[in-house]
Amino acid sequence: MRRTATKLVTALAGLSLLTACSTGSTETAEETSGSTTSVEEGAFPVTIEHAFGETTIESEPKRVATLGWTDQDNALALGVVPVGATKISWGGNDQGSTDWFDAELEEVGGEAPVRYDDSAGAPIQEIAETAPDLILATNSGITEAEYKKLSKIAPVVPYPEAPFVTPWETQVELAGEALGRSELAAEVIEETTSTIEEAKAEHPDLQGTSFIFAYFTPTKLSSVSVYSNEDPRVAILERFGLVTADVVESTVEKGKFYGDVPAEEAETLDSDLLLTYVETEDELETYQKDKLLGRIPALAAGHVYAEVDKHLGLSITNPTPISIPFIVENYLPKVAEAAAGANGS
Repeated sequence: MRRTATKLVTALAGLSLLTACSTGSTETAEETSGSTTSVEEGAFPVTIEHAFGETTIESEPKRVATLGWTDQDNALALGVVPVGATKISWGGNDQGSTDWFDAELEEVGGEAPVRYDDSAGAPIQEIAETAPDLILATNSGITEAEYKKLSKIAPVVPYPEAPFVTPWETQVELAGEALGRSELAAEVIEETTSTIEEAKAEHPDLQGTSFIFAYFTPTKLSSVSVYSNEDPRVAILERFGLVTADVVESTVEKGKFYGDVPAEEAETLDSDLLLTYVETEDELETYQKDKLLGRIPALAAGHVYAEVDKHLGLSITNPTPISIPFIVENYLPKVAEAAAGANGS
């Protein structure tokens, strides 16, 4: 997907402390391999419906493998350390992981998962080698053919509707069901929602500010891509009070998470604020000086935030309960700075 370290906030530690909140367990946390929390009474067997049918999990998974770039976060937020996880190639740290995942892993005293590359599709053999008894892929891009192959290894919980657009809350709920920790999942969602609401209150000027999250290709200035509000990065920014510009709905085909706009129509991309990524500091100037792309209203007005730090860009691309505090501390203030005065406030 078109998807350095900075200070991690203390809120990350709060999620690991939710261990004590799980009630009605059938076994102690110490008896569960790779887990710091306990399965809830009556949690299994459980059947979960998804895009490819339904999956039944008969008993508590002890070895969990994850696919996509968020499922490992969701499992860890519920106190379950995955044995295998996707290598984070875009924006990841030197370990192919993220700073927020590593910080939480250290907090719970877990062992780093095996990292496998999914750039060429689901790495079936490498996942099989981790000997999982559950595969979480709620925000992945696996195909039905890959799902069938993975299902021969272990029960698989893929996305409920479409690839890469599962809301973070739904991801956590699905992980909670699959891991036998639905009550804990609800608590994690509640605490994360509180973090979002507190941040929203700290940035009143963002409320009602219209925005477009765009993607430019330096070698292809003939068009620009815009993300819909089905995309996780747009959805989380809406939770902070921003409003997706009206033009996006008419630009992106329903069911898609992005759409392309010809450079000749750049001036139609009207919004108070423009957000994007860049590879270098001077790349943004290239777009601003372009005779067509430079007519994007927010770009021309200077109400733009173009993040060059891929690790920081990754946090907003795939928000999770353990990356959202990182977003609040490090990404959101830059959005607020770029938006200052953009909507006339």
